[in-house]
Amino acid sequence: MASLEKDEDGFYTPVATSAPAATSGSVAPASDRKSPGPGPNSDLISSTFEVMVTLADQQENPESPLYSVKTFENLGLHQDLLKGIYDMGFSKPSKIQERALPLLLSNPPMNMIGQSQSGTGKTAAFVLTMLSRIDFTKNKPQALCLAPSRELARQIMSVVVAMGKFTNVQTEYAIKDNLPRNATNITAHVIVGTPGTMTDLMRRKVIDVSEVKVFVLDEADNMLDQDGLGDQTLRVKNMLPRGRPVQIILFSATFPDHVRAFASKFAPNANKIELQKEELSVDGIRQFYMDCRNEEHKYDILVSLYSLLTIGQSIIFCQHRHTADRISARMTAEGHKVASLHGAKDAVERDAIIDNFREGRDKVLITTNVIARGIDILQVNMVVNYDLPLMNERDRSADERPDVETYIHRIGRTGRFGRKGISINFVHDKKTWLQMEQIEKALGKKIIRIETNDLDEMEEKMKKALK
Repeated sequence: MASLEKDEDGFYTPVATSAPAATSGSVAPASDRKSPGPGPNSDLISSTFEVMVTLADQQENPESPLYSVKTFENLGLHQDLLKGIYDMGFSKPSKIQERALPLLLSNPPMNMIGQSQSGTGKTAAFVLTMLSRIDFTKNKPQALCLAPSRELARQIMSVVVAMGKFTNVQTEYAIKDNLPRNATNITAHVIVGTPGTMTDLMRRKVIDVSEVKVFVLDEADNMLDQDGLGDQTLRVKNMLPRGRPVQIILFSATFPDHVRAFASKFAPNANKIELQKEELSVDGIRQFYMDCRNEEHKYDILVSLYSLLTIGQSIIFCQHRHTADRISARMTAEGHKVASLHGAKDAVERDAIIDNFREGRDKVLITTNVIARGIDILQVNMVVNYDLPLMNERDRSADERPDVETYIHRIGRTGRFGRKGISINFVHDKKTWLQMEQIEKALGKKIIRIETNDLDEMEEKMKKALK
């Protein structure tokens, strides 16, 4: 076996290896534009976009009957897993699953980098892969999944539990405050968590990685790019067993170019499934902006929107935790029912807040980027960017350019699975106006102005957009 050395990016790579270099791959032709679609009870939209597949191995045959599947039965899954899939309301694979699952489930296992718009079945695809790889006779961790927030980790786990309902799968969290500090040995098959806690548990040998076969990153671009998370994620990867292959799966709705190259190194020789950039637009979401006079006027406009915010459910995104708390406290004091969520709150409180919102007990959630990614709450039909997302929020060395990727993720919390949704940006000075203009240019989509000096007309326009 070749000796391993750490390169400048922190990866352990063989000094000499007989494996062929990754080729540029063969691009499989997209077949038809009609997906067979999900079942009638499923929350997946019927995808109409083209899926581009790049194969790491030139010898893979796109004409093979297993290259794209039309039914879950064609995948050769265990009956207990099929029962779980159908119990969740899936009847046929979505377009991304149709192409991804045969590649994800092939033997020997191969790495994958997958990019697909929100609500198309990414989570189900990687959860099914994790569950299909488990040997239930061994009570050892065999699949690890990392997410950027505890909220998303809990959502992923709910899919693992639902899909594995008829199997003997054992699960455990690796998120802060979910395990006793003196825990010594986690024997669960599937562990879902956040990078810092997972690193700590692996370092303390609470998680035995000797049998790990699958390693998944959800919201992978964020996990590999963001201040702090990238280092911790790399630590987890470097602690995985080196004597045996581990299938690495990266999934996200967005992959900026500068992360794409790093992802290819993180998951070497990976099959790639991606959308063309223009396919990542947020066409189902009507985007507006409101010209406010100053910071105080932003608050006044938000309060005047309250009756609209509660027609369905709404998420208000702020740049800072203290802004979220301040607005929440002030609105509550004025008799409005709102909740506030951010990373500084303790674990029990965070779980209770997101559960109350998910179950519809709270209608308005004021938050930071902690739930900008991946969170599925079907009733959310309005997102307000109280503050626009900026690049320096995830990279302290960056300037105050708008963070377009985070903007796409934020407003993607509404209009889930083909439903209607609207987003509103608050703009209050020349700087924020220019930032919004940059977002417009990047998305190639006009953001419509709504006057704020006539509240009745403002409300009328918003109600019309929500219909």
